[in-house]
Amino acid sequence: MEKYTLDKLLENSAEKYADNIALGSVGGETLNFKELKFKVETISKFLIDKGILPGDKVAILSENSVNWGIAYFAITSIGSVGVPIMTEFNNSEVHHILRHSECKAIFVSSKQFGKIEEVKSEDLKHRILLNDFSIIPENTDTDFLKRVVEDGLKEFQKIKFAAMKLIGLVKSEINEDDIALILYTSGTTGHSKGVMLTHKNIVYDAEATATLVNFTEHDKLLSILPLYHTYEATLGLVTPVLCGASVYYMNKPPTAAALLPAMKIVQPTIMLSVPLVIEKIYRLRVLAEIKKKTITRGLYKLSPLRKKINAVAGKKLLQTFGGRLRMFCIGGSGLASDVEKFLIEAKFPYSIGYGLTETSPLVTGSDNIRAKFKSCGYVLEGMEVKIDNPNPDNGEGEVFIKGPNVMVGYNKDPEKTAEVFTKDGWFKSGDLGYLDKDGYLYLKGRSKNVIIGANGKNIYPEEIEAIIAEQDFVSECLVLQRGGQLVARIHLNYEHIDEAHSIEKLNEPETRKIVKQILDDILVNLNSQLNSFSKINKVVQQVEPFEKTPTQKIKRFLYSEEDVE
Repeated sequence: MEKYTLDKLLENSAEKYADNIALGSVGGETLNFKELKFKVETISKFLIDKGILPGDKVAILSENSVNWGIAYFAITSIGSVGVPIMTEFNNSEVHHILRHSECKAIFVSSKQFGKIEEVKSEDLKHRILLNDFSIIPENTDTDFLKRVVEDGLKEFQKIKFAAMKLIGLVKSEINEDDIALILYTSGTTGHSKGVMLTHKNIVYDAEATATLVNFTEHDKLLSILPLYHTYEATLGLVTPVLCGASVYYMNKPPTAAALLPAMKIVQPTIMLSVPLVIEKIYRLRVLAEIKKKTITRGLYKLSPLRKKINAVAGKKLLQTFGGRLRMFCIGGSGLASDVEKFLIEAKFPYSIGYGLTETSPLVTGSDNIRAKFKSCGYVLEGMEVKIDNPNPDNGEGEVFIKGPNVMVGYNKDPEKTAEVFTKDGWFKSGDLGYLDKDGYLYLKGRSKNVIIGANGKNIYPEEIEAIIAEQDFVSECLVLQRGGQLVARIHLNYEHIDEAHSIEKLNEPETRKIVKQILDDILVNLNSQLNSFSKINKVVQQVEPFEKTPTQKIKRFLYSEEDVE
């Protein structure tokens, strides 16, 4: 790229890859790059005509779709600032973001409209229905919108995509350092911060990622992560658009029932995922199938035979993913070690990366050939990573990051911004880790999560949680400190327990007895694998699934103050 701005990126791709499919719906409409550019310009002109100026904020509140991508590029291509909002946010959180960011317009889907129906904001002047780019009249309520949608949206005026040159589309010059996005994070700490990313932050990160995994115009992606997260927006939208690749969106949530036929139709070559997806596939499909038969369950405990079984399972899994997958990218949180061992032995083409919303996001990664077990890969071109104040015994310390991909700060929060930057410009990630002799990064956990043991040693709850996750019947877990003791909260896979013990035939006392025995066994097996100073004192059943962030990390802060019975 000669100039790192999103408008130039789209312009270049529309010229180079005009007839390539850019965005599409699974089994539905597709847009080539020429058509994508035309639709983006039409929406851009509409925004300009409505008085949206460079620097003005425009929100997007919707599920993934082709139109989400059009809105994203339309907003940023005129120098306005996109504010993607998480669909998981409740009404009050959405209202706060719209007011705090001073949004003048919003693209909203019919499913999410109820969250903004009663918003009180002097700045918000225009509401556009993302389903078909209809203009939502003032005083429209949810019931009326529902009737209009069911009636085919005939009562709403649509933005017209006329088949003619767009007369009067005068855009201001966009600079690389102009703010392109403000992303309000919902992290594990519970504090929503507006991360400000520039055009250069995003485009540079996309280009570095493209080089890392050798993105080409022949690649096809199936999108399964939310676009309001920078992981999917940068790596799953901007990067493929940069390279002339194709992205397909599902019309349904990516459950197993919907995902399998979608992968068969699209036959993706690249997919972006969070660990939870592949962990569930391994434990609920691959491992469950192996353990069904007594003979394979026994053979799987023997290393040479396990490798052969995994190799066969890996070939089947590739076919499940459509048969053409060359890269399965995993990020957002740590991958369980037993699942990564399976991927290696199955010769499944995976790669693990590391980054944060504040870094646009990717900082380290690798291709599927140079991946190292338990590592997050090596530093991308043009970026820097160092370990601050490393422990002399093991080299561990806080991960500091510097590069063209690092944010300019938090919206309207100079104090918080100052807290996360050193005087010489290093971003303090809050993650603990170390670099090996080859420059590969290994993470230990979040600095805020570290527990200091009675002997003064650091205990990383994430490492213990990874071991717990490998135990039979475990779905997810948290390790916390209570009254000087280590406690594990565990959410069990009740469906598997039902199958293994025929629980539907048992009464409630017998069921409770089985669950207690499972938890007792987990505690014994777990502590046999832990150092004396990090042994778990108590295991507690977490009946409901834990609440999570968009990248499926448990919102630890919600459980940090809870009493353990």
